[in-house]
Amino acid sequence: MFDTLLIANRGEIACRIIRTCRKLGIRTVAVYSEADKDALHVRLADVAVPIGPAPARESYLRADRIIDAALKTGAQAIHPGYGFLSERLDLIAACEANGIAFVGPSANAIEAMGDKIRSKKIAREAGVPGVPGYDGADQASETLKREALRIGLPVMVKASAGGGGKGIRKVEREADLDSAIATASREAEAAFGDGRLLIEKFVTRPRHVEVQIAGDRHGNIVHLFERDCSVQRSNQKLLEEAPAPNLKPEARAALHAHALKLSRAIAYDNLGTVEFLVDATTQDVFFLEMNTRLQVEHPVTEAITGLDLVEWQIRIAAGERLPRRQEEISCTGHAIEARLTAERAEEGFRPDTGSIVLWREPEGLRVDSGVATGSSVSPFYDSMLAKIIAYGPDRDVARMRLADGLERMTVLGPATIRPFLIDALREPVFARGEATTLFIGETWPGGWQPRAAVAQERDALAAAIWLAGIKPTAAGPWGTLTDFRVLGTAGKPGTSHLALTHADQTNRIKVESRDHAFRVVAMDGEAEVLVFAGTDPTRWPVLLDGRRLTVDAVRDETGVHLRWGAFEGRIAVALTVVAEAAAREAAGSAGDSVRATMPGTIAAIHVQEGDSVVAGQVVAVLESMKLFMDLKSPTAGTVARVAAKPGATAAAGELLIAITPA
Repeated sequence: MFDTLLIANRGEIACRIIRTCRKLGIRTVAVYSEADKDALHVRLADVAVPIGPAPARESYLRADRIIDAALKTGAQAIHPGYGFLSERLDLIAACEANGIAFVGPSANAIEAMGDKIRSKKIAREAGVPGVPGYDGADQASETLKREALRIGLPVMVKASAGGGGKGIRKVEREADLDSAIATASREAEAAFGDGRLLIEKFVTRPRHVEVQIAGDRHGNIVHLFERDCSVQRSNQKLLEEAPAPNLKPEARAALHAHALKLSRAIAYDNLGTVEFLVDATTQDVFFLEMNTRLQVEHPVTEAITGLDLVEWQIRIAAGERLPRRQEEISCTGHAIEARLTAERAEEGFRPDTGSIVLWREPEGLRVDSGVATGSSVSPFYDSMLAKIIAYGPDRDVARMRLADGLERMTVLGPATIRPFLIDALREPVFARGEATTLFIGETWPGGWQPRAAVAQERDALAAAIWLAGIKPTAAGPWGTLTDFRVLGTAGKPGTSHLALTHADQTNRIKVESRDHAFRVVAMDGEAEVLVFAGTDPTRWPVLLDGRRLTVDAVRDETGVHLRWGAFEGRIAVALTVVAEAAAREAAGSAGDSVRATMPGTIAAIHVQEGDSVVAGQVVAVLESMKLFMDLKSPTAGTVARVAAKPGATAAAGELLIAITPA
């Protein structure tokens, strides 16, 4: 067994690996970019080594710097986690050249399965059925388009290398094929250094079901049952569960048999996942791909088997045999995992960034997280913050426990998809175990929107907490007076006129206050709030219209980060006169322009000053959290100014291109 292990990753998976290493008594080495110098995985590891600037290609994707850190710290093994270098042959070759163990499968297995085109050929030869498609060597755009039309729309255009939803586009119209092929190839090249594509027929009602397998270097291979990962957006999984619900016994048996057959064909020798599409109507099984690494969703398999899969990985890499034979592995109960990402689900799952001002995990559930209060969420990496896992004796118990735990969780700062996950778990289709990969689009065809919060109560709490937190600034008796007003009658309540702003909507209210008791008057009614003194500045005991509550909130000089029911966000609070001045200034700077829809890097600028453009024309491309977004002109006109350059970073809302309307 190793005594020192380096983790070539970041975030929640790095923290997860550290936890198992501590159990085994293994010293851990973390690596970090400049953006992650204060990250949780850096604080948890025994040793931490800087490896470069924030962009992944200059840090986490640099195998030479990973190896150098391992040699400097005496690490005998490197665990790559998932993503980044986990399926890259250059890291394995460097490990072998320097006598360092790679915690993962052999280079031969990764090479065979890491290329989706080759993997499909191997699967066919092994007798594992696949989805009809094209995986030829001719990668000309004309060829790909011709093959897509031959297969018949709709099709999936997919990157041959990598995974994680990068470089994948569903195409339903011939007019969209050219742009889908170009964008998928560009995204694949940026994410994996390989822009090759394949085309697959789109199964009309597909379920995404995968089988966890494990092999050692002594020829032993077992499966650890299956997982259903059908709830996805942009081909990235959001809810995963084990075992898969509503499968016929013969379909379940076929999944396990096909996974073992393919794994034996390549002499697989570590943890891996064989992914399948299952036709929800016929339950026919089609091979998709094999991920030669640990999966994000491995905790649900751990929950139903009682096994530590990271420990299995480490023991296999150390040359040990599999800890258990197939007949010794059993499935008990049901587990569901929710991926909590920093995204605005109500805005098409737009990534969000910023500092987490409050992170509070629910008790009674497993939470694999890579952040804490004070952590920074940057645009350089994937948007996932944590995984919340619930286990129960049956599926319905696990589902209700997960929904309840998410209700009790608090994340203040960047927006998260927590409210969406709660709604998804409680949707009847998901509750019945009938979700397909079309679940989100069919359930919310116009896009998911949060349930209406009680705006009156929300604003009343925000106003009261903000006013209650004001500290005296004057010295002497003037600083101890409460609710003092010049010419005010002694003993009468003070009055404040406030403007509360959230999501571009401003509500104006009047607050009468005395000794932390507030009467909030708005256009749609009024509320009484009494704020009590508390010991925790993030937990506010209040009496709201006679109801005793504890509210999670973080106050600052210009507003309140608040969690109230389904609402979780920041409400800006200002005196009315200040808010109106800011609104006038903002209105004066508005115009016809193209701005960054989220923080990111400018991937391309397609126009120059003086160019004529039409409404809807793509004028720039923004890269954020490994995804590419086309930015379009809002109007026909002339480019008056190009304020950004390719390769530069941009903040959300930053002006990129100014356009003079025709």
